[in-house]
Amino acid sequence: MILSWQTFLNIGAVGSGAIAMASAPVQINPSSLIPDQLHHSGVPLPVVMVVIGSMFLITLAISRFSLRLGVPAILGVLLFGLLIDPGESPFTPVTIEWLHTLSLSMLLFYAGLKTELRSIRGFLEYGIVLAIGGAILSSLILGLIIWFMGSSTASSLSLGFNQLPLAVAMLIAACLGSTDAGATIAVLNASGPILPKRLQALLEFEASVNDPAAILFLGLVVGLTTIGSGTNPDAVLIQQLQYFLQKVGSGLVVGLIVSYVARFSLERLVHDQAQLLVLGVAIALLSYGIADLLGGSGFISAYICGVFLSNHMYQNSNISTYSLQQSLLPFNSMTEIAVFLIFGVEMLPVKLLNVVPLGLVSALALMLVARPISVLLFQRLSPFSLKESLLISWCGLRGAVPLALSFVVTDTIPRIRAINPEQLKDLLNNAEGIIFCVVIINLLVQGLSLRPLARWLGLSADGEEALAVVPVPGE
Repeated sequence: MILSWQTFLNIGAVGSGAIAMASAPVQINPSSLIPDQLHHSGVPLPVVMVVIGSMFLITLAISRFSLRLGVPAILGVLLFGLLIDPGESPFTPVTIEWLHTLSLSMLLFYAGLKTELRSIRGFLEYGIVLAIGGAILSSLILGLIIWFMGSSTASSLSLGFNQLPLAVAMLIAACLGSTDAGATIAVLNASGPILPKRLQALLEFEASVNDPAAILFLGLVVGLTTIGSGTNPDAVLIQQLQYFLQKVGSGLVVGLIVSYVARFSLERLVHDQAQLLVLGVAIALLSYGIADLLGGSGFISAYICGVFLSNHMYQNSNISTYSLQQSLLPFNSMTEIAVFLIFGVEMLPVKLLNVVPLGLVSALALMLVARPISVLLFQRLSPFSLKESLLISWCGLRGAVPLALSFVVTDTIPRIRAINPEQLKDLLNNAEGIIFCVVIINLLVQGLSLRPLARWLGLSADGEEALAVVPVPGE
């Protein structure tokens, strides 16, 4: 399936043309309502609207079909984007950066809204340790495996000889530290609830908290891998840690301040639940933008703001934690679909040919080594049984956040010291390709096996373990 991406390139032209018309004198001539860029391209605006609308309809149909097959819906959307052949990238680097920032800020804000502390009473400490410690530990383990297995350009397997730069391997692994509870629960509950309620609450909490944890760890890795040569390593390490803590602290403070202003706005301005979406999006954008302008972490600010809004009791009868989550759910779903679709379009199939072996090994290492170790290592702190912990270790599906973070990797690799300039282009293409392969393989393998594994372990929807192991039906 090949679509003309000149159509999508004109979307930005529509916006810039509209701004120009807003500042110009009002003209009666109807042709002045059409930007000059569209005249030159010959693509009418209705065609642009039809193509975009059709793509969203197709992604909806693919999502429904994917769930019937027992795989996450986002995997179907990702593969659909891969099938579209644009010939060349339809997005400029600036556009990619803007889309990356906007999508991550909205995803982190919604993750904060989903972090309900009331739902995990009794295992809050374990949830925090699993989300933060598990994300960092699994990234470190995976990074070492990728470094040991990858060649110098990540285009083949080397098994410890002529290895991939450790900094690049750690960047790739740091992108893959975040899990997606939405995809996990959608697969498990596709044919009716099968996941114990407290286990579902833990997975949702873990995925919500490890999103900012993975982003912070990636930021720390970026800072440590882009240190200039000829500097004192100890002094630079301390400097990077101070900068890291400053970003986190500023983000926390701004998130708290914005959350208080947001509570006031929600109590006083909202008189209809239909207004929650508009106000929610405004709060998410403000929390990121203000923190970033003040030198803090906008993503942490957006997440913290969402957490405090989610765990506050409102006097306004139109507002509750559930209503806030439901009002922003469609927007969050659209953001996830956009991230997967854009990344699929950006990833040309030719980029994947060289990285399939290393991508497959990385995916297997993540699923069979890094994730299980990062879960089972904290079993002593866990209030869950070994069977439940085994299911948790297999519920590490990767989603939109790793793909969005992959754009940070491509921006960081050229700034890593001691990178051979002749290998730079291959490293950029292959790093993106490895992340893409890992996400696809992870969603496919774990997506298809989650329900059979839950049944085989004898876990039931009421939160109790079955008395005997239930054989997996051949379905």
